[in-house]
Amino acid sequence: MKLTLAESRLLKEPINIISELVNEVTLTIDPDKIEIIAMDPANVALVVFRLLSSAFIDYSLEKPVQISLNLDNLKQVLRRAKPSDTVILEIEENKLRIELSGDSKRVFHLSLIKLDNQEQKIPSLSFSVTIETTALSFNEAIEDMDIVADSVLLSAEPSRFSIEATGTLSRAKVDLVSNEDTKINMKEENKVTSKYSLEYLKKIIKGSKLSGLASLYFSNNYPLKVQYKIQDKLDLEFILAPRVQND
Repeated sequence: MKLTLAESRLLKEPINIISELVNEVTLTIDPDKIEIIAMDPANVALVVFRLLSSAFIDYSLEKPVQISLNLDNLKQVLRRAKPSDTVILEIEENKLRIELSGDSKRVFHLSLIKLDNQEQKIPSLSFSVTIETTALSFNEAIEDMDIVADSVLLSAEPSRFSIEATGTLSRAKVDLVSNEDTKINMKEENKVTSKYSLEYLKKIIKGSKLSGLASLYFSNNYPLKVQYKIQDKLDLEFILAPRVQND
């Protein structure tokens, strides 16, 4: 196996984001992609990351492999990657060899670990609302809500997407109307609402470092899917469990 990535940020930024939710992961490497599917220890958020083979300038793989790593260790190595560095991944003697090549060549070897956890599966979900909006708009709304409460209520109507938080003494609300920047697609005309943890959303919105567009999917009192994509390169998704409405 020898995988050569010219854009180091395509691996560096997702690993930074994912490491805030999980400590250890299994990378499934097949002819089409590198994939991570992992659940956070509290079973509140599932992350799905796919780095497509088309993102690499060289993707040589004899057969599919699975390797498990400590994410903190991987993050520390990738932090040393400069934006202009090429990242080369190989497996040598039960270690992941990471070469950062640019003005100089730096080589790191990370020990592989054994994970006993059962393989995570992506749940089959059906959403009644799809929102596509700028990542900046969603980020700012979540940051606004964070000064008021620890959970946020998302609600959608055919022409309006609202983000709302209610604290003991304060309340905040952001409305995004349907326009060129915010597209709302609903399978029903009735208002749809669901509440989620702000602690997790603050980690999830860091996906905006990868894409200027955020896609949100939810239903009444139902899991939320947040997706960031770079066409033909990567897909980063989060599935977040809802909070009980009367908590």
